[in-house]
Amino acid sequence: MVHAFVMVKVSGDADTSAVADAISGVETVTEAHVVAGDFDVVAEVDAPDMYTVLDTVADAVRGVDGVIDTRTYVSMTE
Repeated sequence: MVHAFVMVKVSGDADTSAVADAISGVETVTEAHVVAGDFDVVAEVDAPDMYTVLDTVADAVRGVDGVIDTRTYVSMTE
């Protein structure tokens, strides 16, 4: 199992809470939170392998309207 944290930047005219809710609906996303700081949303992904993490971020998360940038950090511990 791969556990990753995805930092999401949202466009200024988008509803950040709605973006977080949409990201929460992605199958491998276990949680998504609106946060303060350099990014607007932090999502946690649990996937069977790195390819699934890649697909989740590249297709599902980046495909949400309002998402303009992401950074993915893979957990090195379980």
